Amino acid sequence: MEKVIQFLKENPVFYFATVEEGLPKVRPFGFFMVYEGKLYFAIGKHKKTFQQILKNPHVEICTSSKDNEWIRIRGEVIVDDNSEVLSAAFETMPMLKQIYNDTTGQKLGMIYMKDPVAEIADMKGKFEEVQL
Repeated sequence: MEKVIQFLKENPVFYFATVEEGLPKVRPFGFFMVYEGKLYFAIGKHKKTFQQILKNPHVEICTSSKDNEWIRIRGEVIVDDNSEVLSAAFETMPMLKQIYNDTTGQKLGMIYMKDPVAEIADMKGKFEEVQL
């Protein structure tokens, strides 16, 4: 998992893909964290993305490096309403508290990938699959 986390840290914008009515929907994300050995992401519960994962929990993320390497991580996401996970997210990225709080009324949904599989590759044909 350390290799995957390092890749995401070095390339902080990644693309998060869901499915809506049979069509892919991809958008940039920037938040992830590891908590109790699980790879977590955060999504506003009011957003279409969150509704999409409730209907179809299979997602994939992807990003690339300046060295023409890329990573793709796929898995099924699980919603985690544990308040300790939410607190850890706010500690990891404090600016989230400005958006998701009682004043705004917006709630942050925490999800983790169940049994994720990562693929790390480059333009030269190098390929490595990593079970997380």
